Amino acid sequence: MATPSMEDYLERIYTLIEEKGYARVSDIAEALNVHPSSVTKMVQKLDRNNYLVYEKYRGLVLTTKGKKIGKRLVDRHALLEEFLRIIGVSEEVIFDDVEGIEHHLSWDSITRIQYLVQYFQEDNKRMEDLHRLFDLEHSED
Repeated sequence: MATPSMEDYLERIYTLIEEKGYARVSDIAEALNVHPSSVTKMVQKLDRNNYLVYEKYRGLVLTTKGKKIGKRLVDRHALLEEFLRIIGVSEEVIFDDVEGIEHHLSWDSITRIQYLVQYFQEDNKRMEDLHRLFDLEHSED
C-alpha cells in the first residue's frame, strides 16, 4: 500500500493530469512545493511500485492502478472538505485540516463519513437543524 507521502504525490499527479492532460516533474514540484529532485525520487519509487510509468526526460503516465488510487484519493479529499463544511469549519482552515487528517483515517471511517455527508445532503432540513444547533451553541458563548 502507498505511504502518506506516496498518496500526496499520486493525488497531485492525478489532479494535474485531469486538469492539464499531463504532469511534468516541474509541475508536481511546484504543486507540492518541493524540489524537483525530490519529485524525481518519488516518481521513480511510484514507477517501481507500478503506480505509474516514468521515462526520464519524457514524462510519466499513470497505470490503471495509479489512476484508480489517484481518483480514490482525490475523492477522499473532496469528501473530507465537504464534511468539514457541513459541520461548520471555516473555509480558511478546511484545506489544512484535510491535509492533516486524510492519511490518518481508515477507509472504513471514510465510508462512514461518506454516508453521513450523504445523509445531510439528501435533506436540507437536516442541514438546517445541524446549523441551528451550531448557532445555539455559539450564542451561549
